[in-house]
This record gives sequence, C-alpha cells and structure tokens, in this order.
Amino acid sequence: MKRLAVVICALLALTGAAYARSPAPLVDVALAALPREAHATLVLIKAGGPFAYARDGSVFGNREKLLPLRSRGYYREYTVKSPGARDRGARRIVAGAGTAGDVRSSGEYYYSDEHYNSFRRIRE
Repeated sequence: MKRLAVVICALLALTGAAYARSPAPLVDVALAALPREAHATLVLIKAGGPFAYARDGSVFGNREKLLPLRSRGYYREYTVKSPGARDRGARRIVAGAGTAGDVRSSGEYYYSDEHYNSFRRIRE
C-alpha cells in the first residue's frame, strides 16, 4: 500500500510538470510611469555606477523563468531604492546584456516592485 502511494505521488508530480504553464507574457511599462527612484537607478546603470549596494550589478539567475531564457550571466540586478525601507527593499531593475553584451547600452530593462515575483519590461 505504501509503495502504491509513492508511485501515485510520483505520477502526479510528473503529470503536473508536463502540464505546467509557461510564464505569462511580459507587460510593458513606460519609464515615465515608474517611481523616480527607478529613473535614478536606470541612469546609474547606463553610467556604470556608482551603486549604493554591494549586490548591484550581480548576476540575476532568472530561476523562476519569468524573463526570456538566456545563458547564465546575461542578466544583472540593481536595487531601486524604496523610501522608508531599512534594507534594499523589494524594488529592482534587472538588465539584460543585449547583443553587444553590455547592460549599459542594451535597452533591455525589466522592473519588479515585488522582489522578482513579477516583471514589467521598461519602455523608454
């Protein structure tokens, strides 16, 4: 009986994986619609810094696969200051390296105000 339960659980897990939904399409957001702190972060990204947080510029793994799939190291994460937060807060811009391999000029930027739970593609 116990073995049957294990087999059923394994089959259910495999079935669920086979029918897993692909991520929702990215929604665009105009840069003008974002908080002013996001504007400031984007200016810093394009200038190459300096950044206020040590983690800014680190590799973003895209483990949840909410952004287009790319090789590891393609995406970099940057903090968007959250007024009143004692830590980095939940707001981020993730930048793609683009065809030239440089986040400063790629034009590929994504905004999250939910600590990577969702993203919107920034349109300038």
